[in-house]
Amino acid sequence: MKTLKKFVSPILMASFLPLAAGLAQADLLDEIKERGEIVIATEARYAPFEMIEDGKIVGLGKDILDEIVKELPGVEVKQLDVPFQGILPGLASGRFDFVATSLTITKERAEQFAFTVPFSTASVAVLKRSGDERIQSAEDMAGLVIGSQSGAPQIDVLRAYEEEVLVPERGEGVKEIKAFMDYGEAYAALASRRVDAVVQSLPNLSPLVRERADIFEIVQPPFGPATYYAWAGRDDEDSASLVQFFSDGIARLNRSGKLAELQKKWLGFEMTVPSDEVPAPIN
Repeated sequence: MKTLKKFVSPILMASFLPLAAGLAQADLLDEIKERGEIVIATEARYAPFEMIEDGKIVGLGKDILDEIVKELPGVEVKQLDVPFQGILPGLASGRFDFVATSLTITKERAEQFAFTVPFSTASVAVLKRSGDERIQSAEDMAGLVIGSQSGAPQIDVLRAYEEEVLVPERGEGVKEIKAFMDYGEAYAALASRRVDAVVQSLPNLSPLVRERADIFEIVQPPFGPATYYAWAGRDDEDSASLVQFFSDGIARLNRSGKLAELQKKWLGFEMTVPSDEVPAPIN
């Protein structure tokens, strides 16, 4: 019996090796396919990328997402509308599988999360009230009250611009930065003269100005470094294939011309963004 046991055990063990290896290699993407659902977080108050119309999330980001998840047949998308301030903490804690909302690729975020290739530029521009002759360029923000969204990287871009350009060239920075819960509140504050200008990405501002040219005007050119919007997942081995899946999907749409088509639909213009690598993050 002892000899038989020695003979059978290695055979049984060998028979379990493929199964054990399969279990070891399973990751978040495999788990999503198995359970038939993916949980995605979006801040649906960031037109024209993500917004609510007739009770549904729509926008450029939603159209991109719909195109990519066609490659996940049998998987239901559970897309949650989450306040921006809770997006990345919720991803880190495992509340969501992935974040499909417009995230500027910053150094701080890149140290904690894994980004896809970008789908849009995120160059920062100044929004002013139409006809406000005080602001002819970004440098004219010196001494003024500027609004933006709480936690948004546009505030960091503004602070860096303040230190590197405004103070050396104008002798002063902005008078005050007011951070609002979302950009809708910031735009309302600008219209009601509670702030002098708002800093936001140029792609977001263009549709707003097309609709409300009587109230708002964009100050050209944008200021600060070249920046981009992308999506993100957790930066761990378990999530790597899921992030790669979405990154490859965006790159595929970029190369096929579909991304440009969707940009034109939602932004009114096309833009060139890298499809072969994630751009270097801004500070």
